[in-house]
Amino acid sequence: MTSKIIHKKITIYGRVQGVAFRKFAHQMAKKCKIAGYVQNQTNGSVYVEAEGPKEQIEQFINWCHQGSPFSKVDRVETKDGTPCYYSIFEIL
Repeated sequence: MTSKIIHKKITIYGRVQGVAFRKFAHQMAKKCKIAGYVQNQTNGSVYVEAEGPKEQIEQFINWCHQGSPFSKVDRVETKDGTPCYYSIFEIL
Protein backbone atom coordinates (compact mmCIF):
# COMPACT_ATOMS: atom_id res chain seq x y z
CA MET A 1 0.00 0.00 0.00
CA THR A 2 1.41 3.39 -0.94
CA SER A 3 0.82 6.47 1.17
CA LYS A 4 -1.02 9.38 -0.37
CA ILE A 5 1.27 12.31 -1.22
CA ILE A 6 0.30 15.61 0.38
CA HIS A 7 1.70 19.05 -0.38
CA LYS A 8 2.27 21.76 2.22
CA LYS A 9 3.32 25.38 1.79
CA ILE A 10 5.19 26.34 4.95
CA THR A 11 6.40 29.79 6.00
CA ILE A 12 8.70 30.07 9.01
CA TYR A 13 9.10 33.43 10.79
CA GLY A 14 11.69 34.54 13.33
CA ARG A 15 15.48 34.50 13.25
CA VAL A 16 15.67 32.00 10.41
CA GLN A 17 18.07 33.58 7.93
CA GLY A 18 21.84 33.54 8.38
CA VAL A 19 21.57 30.65 10.87
CA ALA A 20 21.87 27.67 8.45
CA PHE A 21 18.12 27.07 8.60
CA ARG A 22 17.91 26.05 4.92
CA LYS A 23 20.84 23.64 5.27
CA PHE A 24 19.29 21.94 8.28
CA ALA A 25 15.85 21.92 6.61
CA HIS A 26 17.44 20.16 3.63
CA GLN A 27 18.99 17.55 5.94
CA MET A 28 15.68 17.01 7.76
CA ALA A 29 13.78 16.71 4.48
CA LYS A 30 16.19 14.02 3.32
CA LYS A 31 15.80 12.22 6.66
CA CYS A 32 12.00 12.40 6.34
CA LYS A 33 12.20 11.34 2.66
CA ILE A 34 10.18 14.30 1.43
CA ALA A 35 10.62 16.38 -1.73
CA GLY A 36 10.26 20.07 -2.53
CA TYR A 37 12.38 23.11 -1.80
CA VAL A 38 13.36 25.73 0.78
CA GLN A 39 14.22 29.36 0.10
CA ASN A 40 14.78 32.65 1.91
CA GLN A 41 12.18 35.38 1.44
CA THR A 42 12.85 39.14 1.22
CA ASN A 43 10.82 39.74 4.41
CA GLY A 44 13.26 37.64 6.48
CA SER A 45 11.14 34.49 6.58
CA VAL A 46 11.90 31.10 5.05
CA TYR A 47 9.45 29.43 2.66
CA VAL A 48 9.18 25.69 2.10
CA GLU A 49 7.16 23.59 -0.28
CA ALA A 50 7.15 20.01 0.97
CA GLU A 51 5.60 16.85 -0.44
CA GLY A 52 5.39 13.36 0.91
CA PRO A 53 3.29 11.03 3.02
CA LYS A 54 1.31 12.76 5.79
CA GLU A 55 3.37 11.28 8.64
CA GLN A 56 6.68 12.46 7.16
CA ILE A 57 5.29 15.92 6.40
CA GLU A 58 4.04 16.23 9.99
CA GLN A 59 7.48 15.21 11.28
CA PHE A 60 9.10 17.86 9.07
CA ILE A 61 6.63 20.56 10.19
CA ASN A 62 7.32 19.67 13.83
CA TRP A 63 11.03 20.20 13.12
CA CYS A 64 10.23 23.60 11.52
CA HIS A 65 8.82 24.78 14.86
CA GLN A 66 12.27 24.15 16.42
CA GLY A 67 14.51 24.98 13.48
CA SER A 68 18.28 24.89 13.24
CA PRO A 69 20.51 25.12 16.32
CA PHE A 70 21.01 28.91 16.04
CA SER A 71 17.56 29.88 14.78
CA LYS A 72 14.69 31.25 16.85
CA VAL A 73 11.35 30.35 15.33
CA ASP A 74 8.53 32.74 16.26
CA ARG A 75 5.78 31.10 14.22
CA VAL A 76 5.09 28.61 11.45
CA GLU A 77 2.23 28.97 8.97
CA THR A 78 1.13 26.04 6.83
CA LYS A 79 -1.25 25.87 3.89
CA ASP A 80 -2.38 22.93 1.82
CA GLY A 81 -1.24 22.85 -1.77
CA THR A 82 -1.64 20.69 -4.85
CA PRO A 83 1.11 18.08 -5.28
CA CYS A 84 3.70 18.97 -7.92
CA TYR A 85 5.47 15.59 -7.55
CA TYR A 86 8.93 17.03 -6.95
CA SER A 87 11.65 14.40 -7.32
CA ILE A 88 14.14 15.91 -4.84
CA PHE A 89 14.35 18.46 -2.03
CA GLU A 90 16.57 21.41 -2.86
CA ILE A 91 17.82 24.71 -1.46
CA LEU A 92 16.94 27.68 -3.66
